[in-house]
Amino acid sequence: MGESREAPIKVMIVDDSAIIRGLMTRALKEAPDIEIIATAADGQIAVDNLSWAKPDVIVLDIEMPNMDGLTALPKLVEKLPSAHVIMASTLTLRNAEISMKAMELGATDYLPKPTAKTPDATAEFFRDLITKVRALAGTPTLRSSRPVAPAAPKPVPNPPAAAAAAIMAAPAPPATAFTAAKPAGRVAAIAIASSTGGPQALQTLFGLVKNRLARVPVFITQHMPPTFTTILAEHLAKAAGVPCREAKDGEIAAPGTVYVAPGDFHMVPEAVAGGGVVIRLNQNPPENFCRPAADPMLRALAGIYGAELLTLVLTGMGQDGLEGAKVAAAKGGLVVAQDQASCVVWGMPRAVTEAGVAKVILPLDAIPDYLARAVQ
Repeated sequence: MGESREAPIKVMIVDDSAIIRGLMTRALKEAPDIEIIATAADGQIAVDNLSWAKPDVIVLDIEMPNMDGLTALPKLVEKLPSAHVIMASTLTLRNAEISMKAMELGATDYLPKPTAKTPDATAEFFRDLITKVRALAGTPTLRSSRPVAPAAPKPVPNPPAAAAAAIMAAPAPPATAFTAAKPAGRVAAIAIASSTGGPQALQTLFGLVKNRLARVPVFITQHMPPTFTTILAEHLAKAAGVPCREAKDGEIAAPGTVYVAPGDFHMVPEAVAGGGVVIRLNQNPPENFCRPAADPMLRALAGIYGAELLTLVLTGMGQDGLEGAKVAAAKGGLVVAQDQASCVVWGMPRAVTEAGVAKVILPLDAIPDYLARAVQ
C-alpha cells in the first residue's frame, strides 16, 4: 500500500503501438491522481526521456522495434532506480517467460494485455493497471535489498536478532503482533499466499530454503493469469531444487512437493479416505477480485490440517488471504506474515497483521530458516 501523497503519480507509457499508447493514456487520465508525464514508441526513446522525465511508474511493453522491453529494462532501472516498472504484454508462453525474466532483472510487476479474443477484459485491464500504479507509487523499490539468487543461506537464530530489531522498528502494527511464536505442535503442511512482488519473494524464499521443507507439501496461491503460473512453477523448481509444479485436479499431494494454483482456477485440496489429500481445482466466482484466490485455498487446507497448518502471507495488494487466515488461526494453525520493510506492497501481510491473525512477522530473508525449523 503506497503512502499518501499530494502530487500526482507520474507515469511513462512505453509501447510501439500508437493505439495502445492512446488507450492507456486516456484510461489513466481518467484517474485524477495520475499524470502521464511521457510516452515512448520504443525502449531507446524511453531511456532518453529519463533525462527530463522522472516517472514514478513505467508501463513497459516487451516486443518493440529498435530496443525491446527486456533490453531497455536494465537501462531504465540503472538510470532511474526509484521507478517501478510494470511489464505489459500479450498473454503468450514466450511473453510470460520474458516477463518472469524481467522481474528477476528489476521489474516490479506484470500485466497481460487484453486481446481481440477477450474484448470484455479491456475494462478489467485498465482497472488493474490503475490499481497497480496507485499501489506502487510512493513505495520504495527493493532491488538492492532483495537478491533473487543469494550465494548461500545464512543461519538465523531463533528468533532472529536482526528480524527482532526490524520488527520492533516497524511503525504501524501493534507490538503484540510481533510475538515470535512457534507452532504449537507438528507442522504437516505449508500454505503461501502472495500477489504483487510475490514471484520475486517466492524465488528468494525457495532459493534460500532449498530442500529443507521435504517433510511437508507446500501449497501456493499467487495472483497470476494462466501461462504465468506454469512459468512460475518452473522457475521455483530451479530455485528450490525440489519438485514444484502447477497443480492438477485429482492429483494426490506429496511431501516435499510444491503446488502452484493454476491461473484462473481456485485450488481447494480435499481429504480422502486413508488420510491422503487430493488437489481439487474449480472455477467458482473470483474472491477478492481474484481467481485463483488465497481465501478458498486457506479455508480448505485449514479444514484438513487444522493446527498442523502453517500459513505464510507474502507481499501483495489488497487483503486476499485474511478471511482464510482467520479460519486457519481459529483451528490452531500458525499464521506468519512478511514484514513491511521487505514487501513490495504491504497489503495482504498488513491485513493479517493489523487483524491480529499473524503471530510471527519476519523480513523475507528470515522466513526460510523459520519455516525450516518449524517443519523439523
